[in-house]
Amino acid sequence: MINVLFVCLGNICRSPVAEGVFRQLVAEQGLAGQIQCDSAGTAAYHVGELPDRRTRENALGHGLKLTHRARRMIGEDLANFQYVVAMDEANFDAILKLSHRSVGLISEDNIFLLREFDPVVSDEASVPDPYYEGPEAFEQVYQIVLRCCRQLLAYLAHHHNLTLLNDSRTT
Repeated sequence: MINVLFVCLGNICRSPVAEGVFRQLVAEQGLAGQIQCDSAGTAAYHVGELPDRRTRENALGHGLKLTHRARRMIGEDLANFQYVVAMDEANFDAILKLSHRSVGLISEDNIFLLREFDPVVSDEASVPDPYYEGPEAFEQVYQIVLRCCRQLLAYLAHHHNLTLLNDSRTT
């Protein structure tokens, strides 16, 4: 089983969207028995809460129901997930610090920024945090996450010799 963890700060906006979108893409490709995912935050601000209401509303507008409860990332996650995908550079750095304290649990080669998979050329390395923004910011996050998760799935399929039902980079 390939396990992927999506990480942002509070686990109520960006990472739950990434988890939901990625899970849906995996299911559409018939790979749910081979790839699993979850999400977490580097901070414990919202542990136990559903994703932000605006995040859930935006996702629902795209046919995606988010029911994940926020949780904080722990060192054990580095043993349970082969891939950890950060939404921004600050959380990427926090994951690296945790991995240095949990030596040997995950290769730094398997810790990514989600935007590394963005097919749209951009100088921005982070998925923007929509928390203090309006509805258009939540839609922007959804669109960034969707296109990056498509590429992430193609990357994993290639590296693990999995067959995609269709090319997820173009659907």
